[in-house]
This record gives sequence, C-alpha cells and structure tokens, in this order.
Amino acid sequence: MLRIAVFSVSAASMALAQNSLTPDEKKAGWILLFDGKSMDGWRPAGAAWTIEDGCLKAQKKPLLTEDLFTKRTFRDFEFSFEWRISPAGNSGIKYRIQKHLYLLPDTDLPKTRFETRVEQSFLKPVTERPVRGQDYVIGFEYQMTDDSTNPDAKGNGKHTAGALYDMVAPASAASRPVGEFNQSRIVVRGNHVEHWLNGVKVVDSSLDSPDALAGIQKRWAASPHVRDLLANQPVKDCPISLQNHGDDAWFRNIKIRELDK
Repeated sequence: MLRIAVFSVSAASMALAQNSLTPDEKKAGWILLFDGKSMDGWRPAGAAWTIEDGCLKAQKKPLLTEDLFTKRTFRDFEFSFEWRISPAGNSGIKYRIQKHLYLLPDTDLPKTRFETRVEQSFLKPVTERPVRGQDYVIGFEYQMTDDSTNPDAKGNGKHTAGALYDMVAPASAASRPVGEFNQSRIVVRGNHVEHWLNGVKVVDSSLDSPDALAGIQKRWAASPHVRDLLANQPVKDCPISLQNHGDDAWFRNIKIRELDK
C-alpha cells in the first residue's frame, strides 16, 4: 500500500510540473504562455485548436486551417516548448512574423502554385475572417515533422524536424520517434537564431545569412512581396504562432524569456 501511495504522489507531482514555472525560472524572467487549461493569451480561439490532456492541440483538417498567435509581441527572446506530432504529420512554430493573410479560395485560382496563390492573396486581401479556407503566416519557421514517414521531410533536409524551414537544415537528426514529446528551444537575438532540439543545437545561423536569403529567393522568386518581407524584416516586434498544417499536433510547456535589447 505504501508503494502505491508513493507512486500516486510522484505521478501527481509530475502532472503539476507540466505547464508551470519553477521558482528559478520565474527569477530568470520566464513567462508562462499556456497554463494547460485555457487559451488566455492566444488568438483566435477558433475550431482549428482545442485543449487536450494539458496540451494546445492543432485539429486535423479543420474548416479553417489557421495558426494560433500570442497576443503579445516579442523581439529578442528565448522560446521553450514541447511538441508531439501525429504519424506523417507536419507543423511548426512561426516567429519574426511579418504578415498574416487568408488565402484566396482554390476556386478563384485553379491550378495555381501555392506561392503564387499567396502573392495573389497579398495583392487582393481577404478582409474578413472566412468560415473555411486557409491562412498563411509570412515569417520564419521552426519545422516540426515525423521525419520517418512525412514525404516532405524525407525529400529535403531543410524540411526535417528542427530545421529553419526551407533555409537551413539541422546539423544532426535529434527528433524522437513519432508519438513521443520533443523538447525544443528557439533563441532569437537581432538577426541571429538558434534552434535546439532535445538538448542539441541543430541550427546556428542568421535570418539574413546567404543560406537563408538563397532559400527565400528560391521559393518566393515569383512572389516579390513575400520575398521582400522575409529578406528585409521591416517588423521586428512580432507575435509567435503555433502552426496548424492540417495535421494533429500537440504543444505544451510553452514559455518565453525576453532577452536584453
């Protein structure tokens, strides 16, 4: 009986440790962005997102596929979070966000490349939040995937877990098997960025490095508005978003520490 009681207390302590700050973290200036129970501090709280088992969960194939944004903006920061992805799934964290727009419907732009569709949506903005469709967040992305079976990840190292998406591949493969939680950090100071995955620094670059600029130019060559926003970053104080890419994804222990400017 005593062993059962000790186990119960230990399990309860572990549960309480989720989505909370330690005294040392509070002293160091960390801010908790998700308490495990509510979406306070996030927008919009639409049908694309729910709370499940102490996690913010991106719902699979919602009517309106959209990111979840912090209400606050941040410039230089250390962002820490844990994440789990569904089999073959794809998601990410967007930061240094320059613009957010809703895409024009497929029916308006049949057989149009995605990047061209984003550019056209930039030129002809959807002014009201639609009932169905997709948003697009123009910013830099910490990639989250099931590297073992996601076709995008298997075909391009710059699309694997921990990558600076489309720009810098991770230095090593550090993700855990699909279904397990990964621990990640993003550190942004000025234009310098670090991506960490399960204690390993997998990206150490700048957002205007030759690799980053080449990635921007290659993908957005036909989309000058998007290309220029990413290359020049006119907005420095930006929200951070959790991406809904149409796959189930879970986020917890989300916290941030602002760095001295």
